Amino acid sequence: MNKQTEAFLLDTGAADGGAPATADFSGRDLAAHIAAEAPPQIGVSRPHESAHLHVAGTATYTDDIPELAGTLHAALGMSARAHARIRSIALDKVRAAPGVVAVLTAKDIPGVNDCGPIIHDDPILASDTVQFVGQPIFVVVASSHDAARRAARLAAIDYEDLPPILSPQAAHEAGSYVLPPMHLERGQPREHLGKAAHRDKGHIRLGGQEQFYLEGQIAYAVPKENDGMHVWCSTQHPTEMQHAVAHVLGWQVHQVLVECRRMGGGFGGKESQSALFACCAALAAWKLMCPVKLRPDRDDDMMITGKRHDFVFDYEVGHDPQGRIEAVAVEMVSRAGFSADLSGPVMTRAICHFDNAYWLPHVQIDGYCGKTNTQSNTAFRGFGGPQGAFAMEYILDNIARTVGRDALDVRRDNLYGKTERNVTPYGQTVEDNVIHELLDQLEASSDYRARREATRAFNAASPVLKKGIAITPVKFGISFNVAHFNQAGALVHVYNDGSVLVNHGGTEMGQGLNTKVAMVVAHELGIRLERVRVTATDTSKVANTSATAASTGTDLNGKAAQDAARQIRERLAAFAARQAGVDPSTVRFGDDLVVAGELRLRFDELARQAYVARVQLWSDGFYATPKLHWDQSKLQGRPFYYYAYGAACSEVLVDTLTGEFRLLRADVLHDVGRSLNPAIDIGQVEGGFIQGMGWLTTEELWWNKDGKLMTHAPSTYKIPTVNDCPEVFNVRLFENRNAEDSIHRSKAVGEPPLLLPFSVFFAIRDAVASLGGYRINPPLDAPATAEAILNAADAVRQAAA
Repeated sequence: MNKQTEAFLLDTGAADGGAPATADFSGRDLAAHIAAEAPPQIGVSRPHESAHLHVAGTATYTDDIPELAGTLHAALGMSARAHARIRSIALDKVRAAPGVVAVLTAKDIPGVNDCGPIIHDDPILASDTVQFVGQPIFVVVASSHDAARRAARLAAIDYEDLPPILSPQAAHEAGSYVLPPMHLERGQPREHLGKAAHRDKGHIRLGGQEQFYLEGQIAYAVPKENDGMHVWCSTQHPTEMQHAVAHVLGWQVHQVLVECRRMGGGFGGKESQSALFACCAALAAWKLMCPVKLRPDRDDDMMITGKRHDFVFDYEVGHDPQGRIEAVAVEMVSRAGFSADLSGPVMTRAICHFDNAYWLPHVQIDGYCGKTNTQSNTAFRGFGGPQGAFAMEYILDNIARTVGRDALDVRRDNLYGKTERNVTPYGQTVEDNVIHELLDQLEASSDYRARREATRAFNAASPVLKKGIAITPVKFGISFNVAHFNQAGALVHVYNDGSVLVNHGGTEMGQGLNTKVAMVVAHELGIRLERVRVTATDTSKVANTSATAASTGTDLNGKAAQDAARQIRERLAAFAARQAGVDPSTVRFGDDLVVAGELRLRFDELARQAYVARVQLWSDGFYATPKLHWDQSKLQGRPFYYYAYGAACSEVLVDTLTGEFRLLRADVLHDVGRSLNPAIDIGQVEGGFIQGMGWLTTEELWWNKDGKLMTHAPSTYKIPTVNDCPEVFNVRLFENRNAEDSIHRSKAVGEPPLLLPFSVFFAIRDAVASLGGYRINPPLDAPATAEAILNAADAVRQAAA
């Protein structure tokens, strides 16, 4: 309890739960005190529940779990060809290598050789045909990690090469897709394109991104009695791993237990892609009846796993002289890779975010998931939303330069309205629009207008170094775009000493989910946060869970945990009310205290008494997001429960002779509703901004002519570092209250901030445009690497000459 409450109870003689010393004291006085003085458990900044463990190096990740006696280690033998038939595989040298215990191929799989999350087109181990460089073909099991890896390199595989498709453009030209194309149309786009006063068309290239989690993929499988398997796995989707392992072994789901205490980052890369590693570890453990750990080297991890989908866009747009869009048509082609994985939902979300924050009266969107002989691309923070929204921002940036207006003014003129011009192309009405007020605040706090003039003045006097500035808004839909995934369960146990244990279906990957859920439970029970402990995600405790993805972790699991805690609180309130002879609705909980009429108890004492009275002190909770409906065949409905909004202003300095740039200042204002934990939310916004900046500026994936990913290690793939952060980085949370009944009216914060650094890219483009007097649209590709900036600068200089 806090010092004020302790002093209050000492003054009244009730610190030990006994009778008050003063005659005029009543339970109502303490109840009023609780309401006025009890420290809040939500809406305040609290440290991450594992922060002290992270700092001390004592947080347990999957590779830190003490290995059981007899544990063996696995490594994967991978394809050296992008597309080929396997004529023969000679594994004798592999089997004879030091420390090797077994070598497993597809023939050793007793169940289904597939780990595709939606469509069954993703073999765990290739058998007849390989479809990308790095595709696993066999598993080596040895006495040590190094022995397994060394042995895996000794295989002799004879290939018959087949023609590979290595780019989304080539896939589109060949009509090679992993899924049928998607089409969305509203109004008469072709007719209005023909009638528009101004018409433009263009081509946009947007690169992919490696998740680059700090903790790589890993699985540790241990056989259990009576045909059971316990798998510790670094995964965002324990239930899917449970299903995948059951299928590969030909078992029922209840025979498999998947557990994950925490991940060292996921970002979508551990939603479906962890299945291959879990299945291979479990297969080896079943075959050899001993514990097996599979931890790929970072290079192997990057060669095997999928990334963010890169996109190419071809568009046509018609607009009026002020830059207001009248009609737009866009063709999106993504690099899906060799299998479907999550490419369908990613394309759906890209289509549903093409509008970003803007009203599009007549629109046509065609989406194609190109099948290529590269890694099967997968989920990544934003899940297609950033790709779709980026294309619209690029189009508007072009329009602004074409009509000679400030890009912010053109963006403002195209924003969704409050009560009109507020229906999306996919049929959802935007009911919670706060982007106008948010932009007003950011424009003022960032001093955008004056700084824009200052950049122009600087550029006029500086022939080589050029400054650029841009503001971009974000509207991001929150929910899975498959309605039945929007559900969650939780268990809450109150022990008879008043301590509380929580288990839920979400996974902790550093984003603070467990911290927020614990805060929700503490608030609901009126106890201090220190009383609450959240345990590892475990498929034997909460079943049939959804992935921790789509920014829904706190929305879903927080609500489920709240539901469970509320049931327990109501039972305790009813018990206390019977003891005091009062109505249960008058019982008050707060600051580890419970007041029922004249009855005053510490929470732990009430829990002990309730246990003795045989009151149930545990409960399950469940939550299903309301209002959602979606017709995938028509791409119409309400796929999102609500929208999160944000905007960022970025100023950059570009060296037009080297292509290097520096982010000088970033001002961010982001909407998280009523924040559950401002410190964690601000950290998520900051991290999302820098990660998104890396995607758009430095992180370049490159495959050579043979289809081999050449940027497959930290030495060749450049993520942003602390040196890339701006010296001035102002991040604030927009004061708002979710219009929908989310958990305490908060909003999701995981994915939306990744779109904020669009402002960095378009500030770079603004700087390069200065080379042509701001009249020429720079053909700048993303990522805007030094090479890409130089190419764009040369193109502008030539056009201006």
